[in-house]
Amino acid sequence: MSSPTSRRSSCRGGGCGTRASLSDCSVRRRSSSCSYFSSGGQNEEFPVSLSQPIFTITLRFLLAIDLWLSKRLGVCACEDSPWGGIRPLVRLVEFSGHVVPWLIGTVYTLLRGGSAEEQEVMLNLALALLLDLLLVRVVKTAVKRRRPAQNRSDIFSTFFVERYSFPSGHATRAALCARFLLARLVDTASMRVLVVGWASLVSLSRLLLARQYVTDVGFGLVMGYCQYSLVERLWVTRDCLQDLLLLRLSERLNRAYSGLWMADFKH
Repeated sequence: MSSPTSRRSSCRGGGCGTRASLSDCSVRRRSSSCSYFSSGGQNEEFPVSLSQPIFTITLRFLLAIDLWLSKRLGVCACEDSPWGGIRPLVRLVEFSGHVVPWLIGTVYTLLRGGSAEEQEVMLNLALALLLDLLLVRVVKTAVKRRRPAQNRSDIFSTFFVERYSFPSGHATRAALCARFLLARLVDTASMRVLVVGWASLVSLSRLLLARQYVTDVGFGLVMGYCQYSLVERLWVTRDCLQDLLLLRLSERLNRAYSGLWMADFKH
């Protein structure tokens, strides 16, 4: 039969061991570089009161679903995520929807000197990409929604990814370019499937890498789809562009000539 002193010492030892294990666990949690279920300091609790309006309750409920689903889909957020092994491949798909390669390829094709119809299409594609950049920047600045906590900043994202999340620029660009290609350049069924699949994979990559929320990508797809309708209405033909350039050139020449004439008159 153990004495009370031995029982007290054993209890102290057990308590110390428990406190030590808890402290070790907390240190390991703090030292981990990327936690799949980490909250990242964001407050994801949405208290709901029955006294609130039904619109507010519905909005909070949908926002909670958006956060939960976005966290579950971020399986490639970092190397130790459930699907972290395919993170480089997903990042490659993500890069294919970035504005930099699209602008470089469009401008190169435009300046290469193909047919007049090809130059006209590439010119409007370049204008569509610039319009997309402008509209996405305006909406992001107005909403100012922060990116998910699981988003891991790397070298590429540090220089080329904005800090605001809504809407997804990759999703708007994917939908805009896909609809543009389907309407102007793609005419076979196999290529149509390839273009639609590419746009879907680019949008999905934003969720797998935990770059953005589900609502960001969904709204971005709708926004990019609607942007092409605006591009069609504002379509710039090659003749119209030449007339515009000649008009501006003639205006500049007239101003320069009038300036020289006034200078000679003063002398």
